[in-house]
Amino acid sequence: MKRIAFRMILLKGFEKEYQARHDAIWPELKQLLKETGIADYSIFLDEETNHLIGILKIRDGSKMGELSQHPVMQKWWSSLKDIMETNEDNSPASIPLKEIFYIE
Repeated sequence: MKRIAFRMILLKGFEKEYQARHDAIWPELKQLLKETGIADYSIFLDEETNHLIGILKIRDGSKMGELSQHPVMQKWWSSLKDIMETNEDNSPASIPLKEIFYIE
């Protein structure tokens, strides 16, 4: 499994809304993530900066790019564009993070 981490930015004042939307994550999105080989997926919030840190494991890292083409993922991104920084295609503005230490 490949571990991937990334940083996104939540707009101020939308912390509870972001949590609520993820608490009610769509079953079809969960299924898509699992079918893509994603597991052990967490998102953490730095409350001082409103940075979101995503960490996940994926069987095949090349599959991450396929998610952006899927209608369910595009719809999910569109549903979050009002509360976080996004790109023109509504995908979250995301910066990959380099792993420098890991202990299992």
